[in-house]
Amino acid sequence: MLKEIFLGAAIASCCTVVAASNIYPVNGSTRIVGEETIYQVDTQGTTTLEYVAATYKLGLSNMIEANPSVDPIVPRRGTNLLIPNRLILPDTVHSGIIVNSAEMRLYYYHDGKVEIFPIGIGQLGKGTPQNWVTKVERKKDGPTWTPTAAMRAEYAAMGEPLPAVVPAGPDNPMGLYALYVGKLYAIHGTNADFGIGLRVSHGCVRLRNEDIERLFHIVPVGTRVEFINKPIKHTIDGKGNIYIEVHQPLSRSEAEFENFDTNAPFSFSQDDLEFFKNPEIDQDILAQALHERSGRPVLLNPAKF
Repeated sequence: MLKEIFLGAAIASCCTVVAASNIYPVNGSTRIVGEETIYQVDTQGTTTLEYVAATYKLGLSNMIEANPSVDPIVPRRGTNLLIPNRLILPDTVHSGIIVNSAEMRLYYYHDGKVEIFPIGIGQLGKGTPQNWVTKVERKKDGPTWTPTAAMRAEYAAMGEPLPAVVPAGPDNPMGLYALYVGKLYAIHGTNADFGIGLRVSHGCVRLRNEDIERLFHIVPVGTRVEFINKPIKHTIDGKGNIYIEVHQPLSRSEAEFENFDTNAPFSFSQDDLEFFKNPEIDQDILAQALHERSGRPVLLNPAKF
């Protein structure tokens, strides 16, 4: 009910839709950034959800979470889509690059601001790292791709043999730019934008080409990089408002992955469990947020009259 009330109010107040920025000023007290808005699907032509996601620098998973009743490929003409560009910053060091696999977002903190980008991550069984701190070891303009022996065997078994090396260029799965992190992984572009917001890679972090080009030119070698997996984020702002943002947790098994219509169970952290005990939290709203998993900040202690 709260979502329907908000959506109706947003539509009523929305006149001109302008693509949201993904760059926000931050300081030591910043907990929530961005604003939500509404995008109306073309009433005449055809609009894909990927097109809308790319316009607002979101991944498909972000749009699907916020609009669960909408066709994930081609929304119905005239549909009002909620653009979930308001979010809680991850509760970790606000420095360098933070990759939160669970929400399919990459954060880059620098010069008193944060830039936020949607990402694609590793497939089930080929996961992107978690709970790992490393750094940008090197950068490459025009990376080549050298499939591992396991990758070549996998594709050969599907009747799609891979070359030993894929040369640089627009057909390269790594796109046109790459930041190499640690010894085995990369943050790179893509030749298939539809995978942003999905589990599509062999473990690396994939961005749309305009986004990796931006990062390539502003991220120095040596930049701190942290990988986390936090489907639940929560915070208390300077006015005492308590918020939670809940995403669907990453599938941990084939059964969870195949039953995508069923909510996967959470593995609550000790910090989550302590947060839930706050006596100011409305437990009914909390339970609804944990069930809906909308990927949007939800106020847990609204004023009571």
